[in-house]
Amino acid sequence: MTIDLNQKIIYVAAAIITDPYHRMLVVRKKNTHFFMQVGGKIEPSESSKIALQREIKEEIQVSSHIRQDLGIIKTSAANEPGFALKAHLFEVDIFGTPYPSAEIAEMLWLDLTQTISVPLAPLTRDFVIPMLQQKIK
Repeated sequence: MTIDLNQKIIYVAAAIITDPYHRMLVVRKKNTHFFMQVGGKIEPSESSKIALQREIKEEIQVSSHIRQDLGIIKTSAANEPGFALKAHLFEVDIFGTPYPSAEIAEMLWLDLTQTISVPLAPLTRDFVIPMLQQKIK
């Protein structure tokens, strides 16, 4: 299930992609304001892992390996007011040089050791960044 309109829940798979320099890759989709994890909606016939690897290939044009399943996080959807988000979150390694593709307008490597001043989706702002910053300490 991708979107439950009755309960106003969007189901996605999302990637935490980091590098050795304590940076995390985030993207901003066209016609949106918030930067977020690479990933997207899970099609009815897909597992979360397959959906995520498809989205990574479509959005940033690289292959990937899922390193760790971090479970499902529930938060507010960034670009769909009134909707909740259930994100199946994974730590992911990528192979190749990522670049924005498909619906991606912009891509950034955020330095997790610095103050972050770009607008972030709730999942990224409230869960992913605090978790990664705690690991760095």
